[in-house]
Amino acid sequence: MINALSDLEHPCQALTDLFTVWEVKKYQDLSGLTVGYVGDGDNNVAHSLCLGAAMLGMNFKCGSPKGYSLNSEIVKKAQEYNANILQTEDPKEAVSGADVVVTDTWISMGDTDKEGRIKTFKDYQVNASLMGYAKKDAIFMHCLPAYRGKEVTAEVIDGPQSVVFQEAENRLHVQKALILWLLKKSH
Repeated sequence: MINALSDLEHPCQALTDLFTVWEVKKYQDLSGLTVGYVGDGDNNVAHSLCLGAAMLGMNFKCGSPKGYSLNSEIVKKAQEYNANILQTEDPKEAVSGADVVVTDTWISMGDTDKEGRIKTFKDYQVNASLMGYAKKDAIFMHCLPAYRGKEVTAEVIDGPQSVVFQEAENRLHVQKALILWLLKKSH
């Protein structure tokens, strides 16, 4: 069985994201790199990326408003890998020195209070100023679809640090590889 997406986790996206980081960083060991996630920390993308980063020895920093931090059970699982996890309400602290900056949509399927969520997350937009706190060679990732002007500005998502379209293409290849691996394991 493959968990392609659930309310709690999105492991296929995390595999894709981590593969994309590995590819962009020229196939280097990812341990020691820092992922800075900004936005709703209590969502499936943040949860799975936190777990995947922990398994690979990466640092994971999550900048979220009060009440939107990572699920405590996810953090507990990640700490089984001796994860270095920082949770903060300061988006600048979350991306400071990051090799990878990630965000996700503020409004997920089924969210009814769209205006309330936009108001809650407005200070967590990934823009050029926020990217300035990350490393100069940091990359920007988003699993798409993105809402330009909300969680990310057009300047960032369409800019030179963005790898969102490479990430989207890799999703297909990573999914195929996962299915092939599972088929081989079943024989």
